[in-house]
Amino acid sequence: MRIDITPGACYHSIMADPLGAAGSAEFPLARARVRARAIDAWCLYDVANSAFATSVVAAILPVYFAAIATRAMPANLATAKWGYASAAAMLGSGLAGPLIGAWADRHRMRKRLLGACVVIGTACTAGLALVPPGSWPPLLALFAVAFLAFAVGNALYDSLLPAVADPGDMHRVSARGFAWGYWGGGVLLALNLAWILFPKRFGLANVDTATRLSFASVAVWWLGFSIPLFLRVHEPHDERIGDDRSANPLTEVWTTVRSLGSRPELLRFLIAFWLYSDGIGTIVKMATVYGSEVGIGRNDLIGSLLMVQFVAAPASLLFGRFARTLGPQRSVALGLVGYVAITVLGFYMTRPVHFWLLAVLVALFQGGTQALSRSMFASLVPRRRMSELFGFYSVSEKLSGVIGPLLFAVVAQVSGKGRFAVLTLLPFFVVGAWLLLTVNLDAGRRRAEAEDAAG
Repeated sequence: MRIDITPGACYHSIMADPLGAAGSAEFPLARARVRARAIDAWCLYDVANSAFATSVVAAILPVYFAAIATRAMPANLATAKWGYASAAAMLGSGLAGPLIGAWADRHRMRKRLLGACVVIGTACTAGLALVPPGSWPPLLALFAVAFLAFAVGNALYDSLLPAVADPGDMHRVSARGFAWGYWGGGVLLALNLAWILFPKRFGLANVDTATRLSFASVAVWWLGFSIPLFLRVHEPHDERIGDDRSANPLTEVWTTVRSLGSRPELLRFLIAFWLYSDGIGTIVKMATVYGSEVGIGRNDLIGSLLMVQFVAAPASLLFGRFARTLGPQRSVALGLVGYVAITVLGFYMTRPVHFWLLAVLVALFQGGTQALSRSMFASLVPRRRMSELFGFYSVSEKLSGVIGPLLFAVVAQVSGKGRFAVLTLLPFFVVGAWLLLTVNLDAGRRRAEAEDAAG
């Protein structure tokens, strides 16, 4: 049989089935190139959405909202309104994630639904730049919708990991995505902060103008760096699709929750993840508040946040390498030992240099633990239910993340100091690490493969 290997034939074969036809024995080099490009495109989406997480969620919008809202209300009420909006956005994304994920799995629409999330999220982020100065309700509404699209999109994006990476390579690819995201988010955040701190040097009228320009830049960045994923990452085509496409996604999600009892390794992993991710999330949410309480200045808080973005990038890659030798579980457990040290040192923190040291430690461990957790979870779930289960992974992380901050707040209020509240985080890391080390990843992976084979 004659095989046509002309450039045109190769191109059309690869484009017709990016990782199928190219994956045949006739085109091993083409397959490797297409897969490498797909991995790069997938990682670039981390660059895209990290700009929203850093510039909008963490650094700029909360301060901008507080400055505007406090013109019309007391500071504590402004803080409460921001908290309510954030909680509503998290709850909404958490509840929507599994439902949209189940729909995406059944109808093979992960990329299309992710595209809708990108369009909605970037439109609302750009809308922040158009809100008239002094008007705070539209800021809250646009932020809530943008965050909802951001969070649901992340679950769909995470579920595409097995489409670009082989099972043995998922830990490395996941770590690379986090590293690229830290770099990308850090670069834009640095530029945005430069505009805000020195608006006149950039030809901007004032800080408000610089802030609104920052929101617009995030929308453009998010949209622009998303494009490669839609061009180069194919919709997963090897999962089995249910015969009844009209099935209720809510019923499917409830079935998934009930089925966790028959997936012991996945359930054990999820409980461990809920614990230690709650501890990590509490540190992220409460660090600047606690730092302010002990007298750390604004410049040190902002500077350390920017530094975390760049140190965390190579640290995430390093954790990806650790996973090859230590294994993902031991690597994450090592990161959780680091968080135990962060908690103890945080109890004794009194000076800015202490806060910078803690920020360095967070940068070293945060990205790696998140990246390897994502890839471990991906290895434990059936491919045909990937979006649904990543949606469940997302909602469980958000709902469990309420406990740590609540406990922190109660202890701080009762004791009168946040210093004692810091110690409440120790059990999250210790118990979470112990439980994680008891998970049999190989057994869980085999069960997921058997479910896919059974259909």
